[in-house]
Amino acid sequence: MTETLGQKQRRFTRMIGLLIEYAYQNGYELTFGDAYRDPRVHGQVGEKKSYSSAGSLHKQRLAVDFNLFRDGRYLTQTEDHRLLGEYWESLGGAWGGRFNDGNHYSLEHDGRR
Repeated sequence: MTETLGQKQRRFTRMIGLLIEYAYQNGYELTFGDAYRDPRVHGQVGEKKSYSSAGSLHKQRLAVDFNLFRDGRYLTQTEDHRLLGEYWESLGGAWGGRFNDGNHYSLEHDGRR
């Protein structure tokens, strides 16, 4: 049985909760970067507007970008996210570190990650 978009969104939300808890258990702190991208600002799914891609999963509530911190220091390199990214993949998510976007955590939908 194929998951509906709504079912995927709810699963994604639960997975994000696990990722946040895992980050804190491993000495990291997080703030949200891009989460939901409002269509009034970024265009509808399939529409390129502002910096958002036309098919961005942020528009469908299936992606989030995290700002990562350790010991008060902001970590910006993809490698800094590796521990979290690999954990995210173990949960079934797609980690942006595999495609040059290290702070991006998503759930694949319609072939997009």
